[in-house]
Amino acid sequence: MARKKFDIPEMYQSPIIRKVKEATKIMDPMKKDLEPTMLDFGPVQFYIPRFFGFCYGVENAIDIAYRTVAENPDKNIYLLSEMIHNPTVNEDLLKKGVKFLFDTDGSERIPISSLSAEDIVIVPAFGTTIEIQEQLKEVGIDPYQYNTTCPFVEKVWKRGKQLGKKDYSLVVHGKHQHEETRATFSHSADHSEVVVVLNPEEAQILADILTEDRPLSDFEKYFGHKSTPGFNPLEDMIRFGVINQTTMLATETQRVMEILREAAIKRYGEADILDHFADTSDTLCYATNENQSATLALAETDADLAIVVGGYNSSNTMHLVEILEHQFPTYHVRDKGELSPDTIKHFNQWDKEMRETSQWLPSGKEPLKIALTSGASCPDILVDEVLLQVLDYFEGTREVDEVIAPFEDKMEAEEA
Repeated sequence: MARKKFDIPEMYQSPIIRKVKEATKIMDPMKKDLEPTMLDFGPVQFYIPRFFGFCYGVENAIDIAYRTVAENPDKNIYLLSEMIHNPTVNEDLLKKGVKFLFDTDGSERIPISSLSAEDIVIVPAFGTTIEIQEQLKEVGIDPYQYNTTCPFVEKVWKRGKQLGKKDYSLVVHGKHQHEETRATFSHSADHSEVVVVLNPEEAQILADILTEDRPLSDFEKYFGHKSTPGFNPLEDMIRFGVINQTTMLATETQRVMEILREAAIKRYGEADILDHFADTSDTLCYATNENQSATLALAETDADLAIVVGGYNSSNTMHLVEILEHQFPTYHVRDKGELSPDTIKHFNQWDKEMRETSQWLPSGKEPLKIALTSGASCPDILVDEVLLQVLDYFEGTREVDEVIAPFEDKMEAEEA
């Protein structure tokens, strides 16, 4: 897909991180080098990954949403739900008068039936269900006029539809209550039998049911609430493919595919596997792959701790935290407001709660090395602000302009 130039509001523009990103693009135009960039401020150093922050789909959504608000000052403008999973972006849109029709869990805030054909509804980057599309059409609103659905989510839907025409069922790797997976399930169920699996462990349960190493009754227990009515893996998985929620760990999706492919081989034989299991690896989101690969490289550094900036309901951000927390203490923060010299407030995704950690900055370490990254829906400016906030806790740090100068030089040389 050709890289398009998006109009991102100035409030999200980053004077520090943007220069690092632009310089690394110049040095590595073929995207072959995953080595993190070191920003050396003396007593504290930051490792910055090769890829992170706003992806194509998020930039596309922000561009469309802000342009829609600017061009329609006299109209009622609604978002179906959070446009992306970043509170800074969503709160700013609310301040501009945009209203949400649904909460992220699907709970209704404002009935669609109360809208008129003159109102504007923006579909979020996650897409929406066929049912909601039909409700919008009933009140005279075109659900595709202001559609910010990520092109890579739509690519998954298109591949699913192609398989549906060939009588394949679909296994969706995702969180069944996530907006994107709800939308993908809806579009998939329009043409195929569908079941959602959360992780490789659930994929193995489904695989064991398919090979009859588990009783068929286990399907209802584990998957009855997240499958199309009457789904029977012994009948509906004679031909099937795996698609995913694009923000899931790509390596995990590949593992889910492997587990279910092996089960299909066991049930139907390897010689005819292509008649039973569709290869859908080409639907994996490139941006998710890049960000996760860069985060794996970040995890190989000698950092003392990691900070991941992003919304607390952001699936892709949580997966970055998951990668890093296996290597060193990792803190998932919304923005610089969660930091102080002595304590840090951070989200624990496993317990779904906020925690407060004291003495999070190790004493006696110089230089202190911090891995710093963010989720795909997080503006780079928030990463800048966290970096600057941490610098305030140290004496004798080098000036930002001095540290960033080599990156500016590379950018100027390229422009010349």
